[in-house]
Order: sequence, then structure tokens, then C-alpha cells
Amino acid sequence: MADLPFRDTGDFDDADRGFIAKLDPGVIKTADGRVIWDVDAYDFLHDECPETAHPSLWRQARLSARQGLYEVTPGVYQVRGLDLANMTLVEGERGVVVIDPLGSVECAAAALKLYRAHRGERPVTGVVYTHPHTDHYGGGRGVTHGGVPILAATGFLEHAVAESLYAGPARARRAVYMYGPALPRSPEGQLGSGLGMTVAPGTRSLLPPTLEIARTGQEEIIDGVELLFQLTPGGGAPAELSILLPAHRALFLAENAGRGQHAVLSLRGSAVRDPRAWARHLDEALALLAPHADVALAAHHWPTWGGDGIAGHLTRQRDLYAYLHDQTLRLLNKGLTAAEIAEAVRLPPELEQTWHARGHHGSTAHNVKAVYQRYLGWFDGNPAHLWEHPPKESAIRYVDCLGGGAAVVACARRYIGENDLRFAVQLLNHAVFADEGNKEARDLLAEVYTRLGHGAENAAWRNFYLMAALELTDGIVPATPERTAPDVLAALSVAQIFDTLAVRVDGPRAWHERLAIDWHLTDLGERHRTTLSNGALIHQPNPPADVPPDLTLRLTKAQLVGLMAGKGVEGVEREGDTTALKRLVAVLDHPIPDFAIVTA
Repeated sequence: MADLPFRDTGDFDDADRGFIAKLDPGVIKTADGRVIWDVDAYDFLHDECPETAHPSLWRQARLSARQGLYEVTPGVYQVRGLDLANMTLVEGERGVVVIDPLGSVECAAAALKLYRAHRGERPVTGVVYTHPHTDHYGGGRGVTHGGVPILAATGFLEHAVAESLYAGPARARRAVYMYGPALPRSPEGQLGSGLGMTVAPGTRSLLPPTLEIARTGQEEIIDGVELLFQLTPGGGAPAELSILLPAHRALFLAENAGRGQHAVLSLRGSAVRDPRAWARHLDEALALLAPHADVALAAHHWPTWGGDGIAGHLTRQRDLYAYLHDQTLRLLNKGLTAAEIAEAVRLPPELEQTWHARGHHGSTAHNVKAVYQRYLGWFDGNPAHLWEHPPKESAIRYVDCLGGGAAVVACARRYIGENDLRFAVQLLNHAVFADEGNKEARDLLAEVYTRLGHGAENAAWRNFYLMAALELTDGIVPATPERTAPDVLAALSVAQIFDTLAVRVDGPRAWHERLAIDWHLTDLGERHRTTLSNGALIHQPNPPADVPPDLTLRLTKAQLVGLMAGKGVEGVEREGDTTALKRLVAVLDHPIPDFAIVTA
């Protein structure tokens, strides 16, 4: 800790550079008056770092909490601190092109209003989505209702809706831990997320792209703004773009290179990203784009100015992801497991001393485990771990072996006294899983989680620890109920609609059902068949006509979406066994938004 360059104030200078005005007060509400954003709640960060926070994370939070409109370079502006991500605005001949319209309609509208208050009532003449994470496209309807070019990488729409729906309920529950919305904004509570402060729970939208970016080097001109694109799939997202604005000598790096170590695997859950591809994309940007830029800005955090600064930033970010990838592979090929690699890998001294390589959002420890998972999966090769009991059953047996719950708590107190909080957590976790009514174990585990949270440099780790403590003492905090945005439902392909249905089939309940339904999409001129067989719902486009289904439905895609959302079958033509649809619906399961995480 003492070795970190706290006296270097360059990041603070860069974060404040070009400041024009802030939103005052820094509060954003929905139409019905519900507060979804309150950046003023973080004013306590102006104080010195307390004992309840890691100094490195406190520094990152102070920088990330800055909010307002900033001029990056003439004609290029950013609104920062009004959602998890930044909104970037590039002035054109008639209006302004928006890059990444934040994650909620309300925040996007507030950001655009702040820009217009100081730059005039310029119309939005184009929108660019850099990648399919909600905080970069969900606010689209806050800046436009369509009728303008909307640009995104090949595969954007598929990945955007897939991430929102397939494992959406579980990710939403884990996001409660990752972002800590129930925690107080205070030195003892939530300090942000490392990328920004938190996620605004406002209205989501998804305006489909109208222009696809399919190759690196593709150039487009929107409202007189020249954009040169680099495709970067497999880095921060499966479909992502970096953008050079040649006339402005500005390079937009999306989530490919920010002011912190990113997550190779998000703790809320995601597909494992590819740090090898990530490093290669950064190396390509360094050679292809950086020589033509005087400023590099990104989807989070603050910009980097000057050719040398940009080259150094990209070089260290490239080396960071390459190092994490290659060292994990080196050590797994020597037989080390993911947990062992996480203990063994240390960043090179230059990267350890680099603020934008610190683990405020991603971390070296959980990123190398993600790389291991990408190549070898969950199994570490030791057959003792091949068929373990699930956590509760294992906990009951461990506690029995150790002499009961009281003995486990006593052992945990001894390890706490030795400041071995990591093992104390393991012991107490067993005690709680074995007996949820063990109040002494629950209270002590909450205390240890709190101490671990206050010592964590990584914001997500801090929030996970502190949310676990809150859940142990106060009970489960469920994910905020949020219906899937109509725009997301409308953007689903027919295949994706049936995929979302398939993952809800209760397999055992459907074992003995056999049925086939044909779906004639009259507005699309398409025929699809779903067959329920052995508890699996199989989708088949263009089914053979010589094999009749149990039921045929003729409907539009909008009616299909409505049917999947439980709106009934009014106006849908039916032919055949009408009970088939009821039998299918009868075997569908429903997600649990408040499943337990730190108790069995």
C-alpha cells in the first residue's frame, strides 16, 4: 500500500480537465418522482480516507464521483457521473452524434439536457452503441425516438437481448451484491463499482441498430462526422467497437481500455472474456489508431491526453491482459489450480504501480480464475472435487467433524484473533450453512464480512462482502422487480423467443409430455415448430409438412411476444388440439428473484 504513487495527482487533473458545468442538484427522477440517481449522496468522498475503506478504492471513488459536462476537445463532449457509463457527444454539421446513450432513458435525457443547456438545442443526428452492455444502450429513447442512423457492431442485437434474458434473473440477483444498492452511501457502505458509482434503475430501452459495422477500417460519415471503426470482439464484450474521430484527433476506446483493470469475468455473471484477443485488439489500436489521436476517451472514467500518454496507456493495458492470460496458462500447464494461480500471480512492478492497472472493478485474483475457467472449466482435475456434496450437505458434515457449531465458532474466533479472516469466513460459512439458526455464527460471519469489505481494494468485492453482512443481519434484499423492456422483447429473433421459453421448462415435470406446436408468423411469412420431448423444448424452423403438429397457431410476431409475456391468445388463429398450448404453459417454471446466497 505504501508503494502506491498517491502523490501523483495527474488523474485528478485529467478528470477535471475541460469541466463546464455539473447537474445541480445531482439527482435524477422518473416521471412518477422516484429517485433513480443521486450522485450528491457521495459528497462524503471529499473527506480523507477513513479506516473503513481501502485508500486505493477511496481514491478511485473520488475520481469516479465527479459529474457534469466536459469538453474533451473542440466539438467532442462527455457527460460523466450521471449513470454507470459516460455519454459522449460529437458535434456535426446539423446536430450531435451520441456515442453510448447511458443505461436508462431518464439519465440519458438528463445528460442531453445538460449538454444542450451549454451547447444549444442541437438535434441528435445519430447514435453509436459501442457494445451490448445495458449501460451503453438502455437510454437510447432518452436521446431519440428513432429516424436517425444507429450504428453497432455485427452481432450487437443478438448479444444484447441474450445477456438480458437467458440468465437475466440470476444475474439481476447477483447484481444486488455487486453494486450494493441496499447499502448506505457512506464511508462504511457503498463507494461505487470501480467503473463508476452504480447502476441507475430507470427505464430501459433498445432501439435496434440501422447500420452494421462489419470490419475494422470501415468508415462512416454521420452528420458530417467521420468515424473510423475497429472491431474488437472478445475483449470487453463479444461485439464491441473502438472509434477514431480523425477530424478531432480523438480515439474512443469503449471498454477496451479504461482507468482500471477490467473484469475478464463479471462477478454478477457473464461469459468469460478473452484476454488474449483483448491484448491483440489493444496492440492493433496502438499501431492503427493511436498515431492519429491527441486524446483517448472511453465509455467509463476520464480521458488521456497527448500522444505519449495514449501510447503508454494502451501499452500498459495491452501488457496487463496479455500477462494475465499467459501467466495463467503457464501455471495451469504446471498443474496449478485456479485458486493456486490466483495466489501465485503478481503483476510486474511497473503495472502494480500503474493506477489504471489496479483491481478496482476487475482484479488479478478473480481474472486469472476466469482465464482458467475459459480453458479448463470448473473441474480442477482432482477427483475428490468431481462429485462433492452440495454446500449445505458438505457444511453439515464438516461441522459434525469439527465437533458442532459452537466448536466451529470458537475456531473461527481464534483465526479472527490471528487476523486470518479468509479462513474464518470459510469456517463460519460452514457453520451457517449447517444451521441457519446459529445466530452467533451468523453475527460473527457478518462482522468478518464487514471487515473484509472495508479492507477490499476492489469495489465489487467490497459490495459483495457488505451485502452478505447485510443479508445475514437483516434478511434477503431481492433484486428490484423489473419487467423486460418492451424494446428488448421486440428485438428478439423468433429463435431467441423460443430459447427463452426453453430455459423455463421444468424438465422433470415435462418428462412425460409429448407435444408439437406449429407457429405460423403471418407478418414474417415464417413457419416454426416447437416440440416438447423428454423434458426439452426443441425449436425447428421450416418444419416438414408431412409430419402434422398437435396444434397450429397463426399469429404475428408481436402476438407471439405478447403470448410469451402472458397476455393471452386473443386474435390468434388456432387449429388442432387447443389443450397443447395449455399443457406447454403448465410445465413452465418461474425464476426466483430473491434466492439465498450466503445462507443455504
